[in-house]
Amino acid sequence: MLMNLLTLAAGLALLTFGADFLVRGAISLANRFGMPPLLIGLTVVGFGTSMPELLVSLQAALAGSPAIAVGNVVGSNTANILLILGAAAAISPIAARIANLNRDMVMMLVAAVVMLGLGLWGVVTFWTGLAMFALLVAYLAWVTHSDRRRMSEAESELVVKLPGWKEALYILGGLGGLVIGANLLIQAATAMARDFGVSEAVIGLTIVAVGTSLPELATSVVAAFRREAEIALGNVVGSNIFNILGILGITAAVVPVPVEASMATFDIPVMLAVSVGLMALIMLAGRIGRGAGIGMLAIYAGYVAWQF
Repeated sequence: MLMNLLTLAAGLALLTFGADFLVRGAISLANRFGMPPLLIGLTVVGFGTSMPELLVSLQAALAGSPAIAVGNVVGSNTANILLILGAAAAISPIAARIANLNRDMVMMLVAAVVMLGLGLWGVVTFWTGLAMFALLVAYLAWVTHSDRRRMSEAESELVVKLPGWKEALYILGGLGGLVIGANLLIQAATAMARDFGVSEAVIGLTIVAVGTSLPELATSVVAAFRREAEIALGNVVGSNIFNILGILGITAAVVPVPVEASMATFDIPVMLAVSVGLMALIMLAGRIGRGAGIGMLAIYAGYVAWQF
């Protein structure tokens, strides 16, 4: 048991630091080849911060544990809203001061509805995965076109060039950390599932999902302490879109992913309901207050308790 916990902690640490190193190196490489900073932010940074989820889901599916792969995506989306936004709002109320937020929240709901449909179908096939990834690419192209003027103000933050050796070290080290970390996490998660007598789906929906969301959680909490909690809202909405269309889409394009019936009838509808609730709260109140944040944390605690 202790060895499993240590392996789990090591895997999570490698995922966290690996993602950070990869993003830093990839931004430098993209700038070296003259890639527009806006596209760097939408693609390199977006995919880089989602690499823990991608590597874990992909390795889980390849290792014959599809429940962990799907549970990681669904659980991460639920945790992003209830845990991450809840914690950020409990620290500092979140105002919806993000341009085009409604557009992105609608896309988040579209992705959640797609996930519900796939759950009821029972499997995410190769062609379905490709279609999901194509939808994500189309969305990114649309966002790039519509947000070009607004994003140009923040482009200077992404103009970073590292020395060649450091750039290579960051990219290779980051990828290595992600691969090894994902492998350790899957080993520990499946072993713990057997030890505790719970399903791999539950482990994926809770421990693995929260673990791969640690970078987003840390970023959101820091932003909240700096009274910039609205940053967390934009990150969560974008991450939830990436998780379903990108992470699950790519994973299914490599190996078809079956969806457990219990997840299709409970966990995915919960994720969709939470997404609808977030959009309703933003549209009606225009913010997420401390009371709402504490309530979201309580709901998530209840959700996790129900799983076990």
